[in-house]
Amino acid sequence: MQLHDLKPAVGSKQASKRVGRGNGSGLGKTAGKGHKGQNARSGGGVRPGFEGGQMPLYRRIPKRGFTNIFSKEYVEVNVSRLNIFEDGTEVTPELLKESGVVSKFKDGIKILGNGVLEKKLTIKATKFTKGAVEKIESIGGKVEVI
Repeated sequence: MQLHDLKPAVGSKQASKRVGRGNGSGLGKTAGKGHKGQNARSGGGVRPGFEGGQMPLYRRIPKRGFTNIFSKEYVEVNVSRLNIFEDGTEVTPELLKESGVVSKFKDGIKILGNGVLEKKLTIKATKFTKGAVEKIESIGGKVEVI
């Protein structure tokens, strides 16, 4: 096989429909839209979710609950996950992301008190639970709310 023998796979390159170019093209006159009706008109068609006048699904199903658009979503990290750092390290959200403890932080990081902390660390985070603060400070570490 030579470079000049290369061809695209059969059926992978389909010519675009050239509508309204005369009856000989196969898509002349009505341009594949049929005769009259809403979908034949320019700008015609129905909105997404329209079911021909039948009560649409989004109105048939029950609505429940409430979504607070001002709610904050925190990434939660247990104190036991912080044992990967050396003694005396200043743990920041950026350091947590670099080390792979968190993949992304949405509205901040919250440190939870699950597990055992064995290293003396200075931890900077958005929120801390009471248990987490007790465990960090009992070992001699520091807590800073940012």
